[in-house]
Amino acid sequence: MIVDCHTHIFDYPGHISEEFSTEANALSRGKAIDMHVPPARHWKGMANVDKAIVFGMRAFHCGIVSPNEYIADYVKTHPEKLIGFAAVDPMQDNVHEVLEHAIDDLKLRGVKLAPIYQNIHPLDDRMWPVYEFCEKRNLPILIHQGTTFPRKAPLKYSLPILLEDVAMKHPDLKMIIAHMGHPWIDETIVLIRKQPNFYADISALHYRPWQFYNALTIAKEYGVMRKLLFGSDFPFTNPDATMEALHNFNKMTEGTNLPKLPVEEINNLIHSPTLEYLELA
Repeated sequence: MIVDCHTHIFDYPGHISEEFSTEANALSRGKAIDMHVPPARHWKGMANVDKAIVFGMRAFHCGIVSPNEYIADYVKTHPEKLIGFAAVDPMQDNVHEVLEHAIDDLKLRGVKLAPIYQNIHPLDDRMWPVYEFCEKRNLPILIHQGTTFPRKAPLKYSLPILLEDVAMKHPDLKMIIAHMGHPWIDETIVLIRKQPNFYADISALHYRPWQFYNALTIAKEYGVMRKLLFGSDFPFTNPDATMEALHNFNKMTEGTNLPKLPVEEINNLIHSPTLEYLELA
């Protein structure tokens, strides 16, 4: 089974500020990114995966405010394939009120956090209620703990190693570090190696080929390939392009002595048992 664990839907301009969209277009990939991602566009993009985890984001500081109802309404149209995650902004939202509504009423099944976008340290007192709620309810958290492009997003909040205190205090909490925490990929790898319920996804890495090569090669050397989850970061890229990059991964080593990844491990990554790990099957 192929599960894309990292996909977005947004109504633009309804959910995203003009400033965020402008910066995304200028800095995220060096080419125009269409930030209007309605359900119909997302559904078409997920044609070649078996399941997709989908979410918006709530980050008032950076001008992204997605209603959880928008995600839930879409998931209801294709419940056999889509798994919806709730978003919460601990800087602005009543955490328990938002999450209880999203999980109990809207039937969303995980939580999306983004401290760098939300202008909050991941160990801030306002973050702990999210971790506590999710551990108690057995809800996985997908967290953007790595760099990003908005000028006002503070890099000091994005180091993956900051999450170790969360793992120590909430050992049963399942957490996915998005984009392998780039560019602090080494931090992410050593963290997921030692914390049994921490994982990382490979989304939005393949279009930086040298970083992508090094990320997976280091993961192989540290023995954590099994803890990497397949994801795309749609609409910044898509699952088809991500799978193509994985299938062509070893081409970078042609004519060199650089280490290759076994084809079996590449295929295992594409078919990573995401739903089993996160208890979402």
